Amino acid sequence: MEIIYEIDKIKLKSSVTTMGSYDGIHRGHFHIINKVNAISNQLNTRSVVITFDPHPRNLIGSPKDKVKLLMSLEKKIELIKSFSIDYLVILKFDTILMEMGAEEFLKKILIKNFSPKCIVSGDDHTFGYNRSGDINYLRKFCIANNIALEVVKPLKDGEMSISSTNIRNLIENGFMRRANYELGSMYGFYAKVVRGSGRGKKLKYPTANLMPVEKDQLLPKIGVYFTKCIINGLSRYGMCNFGVRPTFGEIDLVLEVHLFDDELDNLYDKCIWIEFLERVRNEIKFSSVEELIKQLEKDKSNCLSLKYKYELGE
Repeated sequence: MEIIYEIDKIKLKSSVTTMGSYDGIHRGHFHIINKVNAISNQLNTRSVVITFDPHPRNLIGSPKDKVKLLMSLEKKIELIKSFSIDYLVILKFDTILMEMGAEEFLKKILIKNFSPKCIVSGDDHTFGYNRSGDINYLRKFCIANNIALEVVKPLKDGEMSISSTNIRNLIENGFMRRANYELGSMYGFYAKVVRGSGRGKKLKYPTANLMPVEKDQLLPKIGVYFTKCIINGLSRYGMCNFGVRPTFGEIDLVLEVHLFDDELDNLYDKCIWIEFLERVRNEIKFSSVEELIKQLEKDKSNCLSLKYKYELGE
């Protein structure tokens, strides 16, 4: 896969193309990208995915409209690469692109640079200034310009359509198993290991404090989680607390992970990948440190039971 950051660096004679913010590559996106590949193989032409950075909603509208990111650009690239797409085009979303109308975008970007034989789109996709382009607009445009259009209906999880918005809501409310199912992968992000208070070591549950690399990273609901970390290419299971540690009267949010079978001293300042596999319980204020330690023992036992299931692939 070739990654293109500057639109004037690519000019194809033909292609099959899809476009979108792709905020967290999920099962619905898998379906669209697979369709792009299938049609491009049938037409013997190049497959193209066009996406944007930063997320359009973080430039358009008021601060309340901004979104916390399901996935960093780095992880998005990694996942799209796994589909063997020919070109991933990452357009810088700036005021010029924001103010470009739907027709101008299609003619000056899509047709000029990619000469699409076919455009693949979700049926709820919008684009262009003030979202002036929708699927009906795109259908009329494709007919007028002799371009095939493949409209992909959203995948369903029960009665609910799989979408980035729904997955974000699931994560924010602690429903990690359902969120991971809809994602088609385990929710996680890159984080830097930073120094904490050292309290976990005194409790005989040493932890690594983590700081998400992405400043707009979506974080899960406060609580205790069964997690997996990827460190130097190796998987390490553990349990993670995300919260304010109320037993000690603290108020700052802290993300800290205890690994079951690894030393933590050599991890400081390193960047690791953490995945949130299951939510174990709410964060609780305990009456004493002894009560906290008893609960930590129960949490570890529960997480080790989950570890066995995950290792068996259940």
